[in-house]
Amino acid sequence: MVAGSAAALAEQTDSKQEHKTLESMNLGSTFTSELPGDPETKNSLRQVHNSFYSWVRPTPTGTDPYLICHSSEMASTLGLDKSEIERPEFALLFSGNATTPSIGSKSYAQCYGGHQFGSWAGQLGDGRAISLGQTTGADGNVWELQLKGAGKTPYSRMADGRAVLRSSIREFVGSEAMFHLGISTTRALSLVGTGQQVMRDMFYSGDVKMEPGAVVCRVSPCWVRFGTFQLPASRGDVQLLMVQHLADYVIRHHYPHLEGADDKYLGFLREVTQRTARTVAGWQCVGFVHGVLNTDNMSILGETIDYGPYGWLERFDPNFTPNTTDFSHRRYAYQQQPQIGLWNLIQLANAMARADLVEPKPAEGVLEGYVDTLRDHHKKWMSKKLGLKDMDEKLQQGFMVAMAETKADFTNAFRALAAVSGSQPDDDIPEALQEAVAEQTYESKATWTAWLTSYRAQLRKEGRPEPQRVQEMNAANPCYVPRNHLLQACIEAAEKGDYSELDAFMAVLCKPYEEQAGAEKYRKVAPSIKPRLGVECLSCSS
Repeated sequence: MVAGSAAALAEQTDSKQEHKTLESMNLGSTFTSELPGDPETKNSLRQVHNSFYSWVRPTPTGTDPYLICHSSEMASTLGLDKSEIERPEFALLFSGNATTPSIGSKSYAQCYGGHQFGSWAGQLGDGRAISLGQTTGADGNVWELQLKGAGKTPYSRMADGRAVLRSSIREFVGSEAMFHLGISTTRALSLVGTGQQVMRDMFYSGDVKMEPGAVVCRVSPCWVRFGTFQLPASRGDVQLLMVQHLADYVIRHHYPHLEGADDKYLGFLREVTQRTARTVAGWQCVGFVHGVLNTDNMSILGETIDYGPYGWLERFDPNFTPNTTDFSHRRYAYQQQPQIGLWNLIQLANAMARADLVEPKPAEGVLEGYVDTLRDHHKKWMSKKLGLKDMDEKLQQGFMVAMAETKADFTNAFRALAAVSGSQPDDDIPEALQEAVAEQTYESKATWTAWLTSYRAQLRKEGRPEPQRVQEMNAANPCYVPRNHLLQACIEAAEKGDYSELDAFMAVLCKPYEEQAGAEKYRKVAPSIKPRLGVECLSCSS
């Protein structure tokens, strides 16, 4: 194959058409053409060695699939016209109920391992994700399409390879919302209902229910994870050569500027480290908690990947985790995410070192840069959120403490700061900030008055023009995020066949930094201060 991104697929994809049809998408795959695969073609559970993937086709449900929603932006990026999305064949193809010579005829599931909750889990792999292949989009970039929930693969373990509507809505909404917040993420093209009922035990409690099934078509330039490097490295011997083959592949297609560098593998580790640090810093700044930061859920591109039991902070609690499986240790809680990002990078570096791609000491030096990159990115974003020209970490920490002590809403409290000015009396707490605070007591008023006094003093000291400061703050502090209780309302309506609430919510989330008329309900916090099971807190089950 020709090296590069779009050029590498020139012979496999029809990249010259401005608007593709379903028939002309011609999905290819550099991943399967350039890396070793599983010679066994039977779709059965097994340990797969010396391979990065297994060939597997989606399993048809034998029902009538239907389109629930799609991202018009992602469709346009791929070069798909709206008329193609509206065709009945679209739901058939992107639910896994049909294939064509162009779509799904050479689909596969990736093989990888990973650390789960800090413990090595061995082989994991795409248990309910099936990659259809790559296409060159209208933007000239290569995108890989993947179905999540389209049936069993050799890596499904004891699961059924399916996904239910509630988790699929969360995946679709979470990834598209994250993109519009300006944070690196995988995308979603479509959400298709299968018409099939799927059995689920949401909290592993024995309360088994039948739920409507669905499939999300996820999109990313690359689905390689940290765990894709880890598995062959953990097995050693001849499989150590696979680590180098994989690194060469990822560099060739996704970090081509490193080709020919004196130490391209160390440079690769450095760039993955920097990208990961920037993404985690972005999460911290918008109050996002991933919930399952296992190494198999870490993208080699630094993208936010795998939207399971995630959550956006509401009543601020730095120890909040949306994952019930993580309640005992809170390994992936909000305040732990920065150090977990580094821990996961160390595991990637260990895999590369075991394959002799990097030396331990230089790799340690690269990893030390994680903290600086995260701090710098966080500082720049946070200074804009606070409306400060010169970042004052003491002020920022004081704001976080005030939010925690008074159970203030993370998103609304930050947004409300634009209503504060240096010309106001120090004991004036703007109405918008008061509304963001749950505990309205004498003590909470004293807490905020003390902080606002210091904050206003800093604003007066800097003397920035008020309109400029407010504009910058509003561009850094979103009004709207996918609050779990709002997602639950969309899910409950969708389970009854009403998708209007989902459509309306998505329209708002596509412009998260803009005040939108009639969208006040999307800024409302959960009615309960304590996170509720099944709403703000979910399990890994889907």
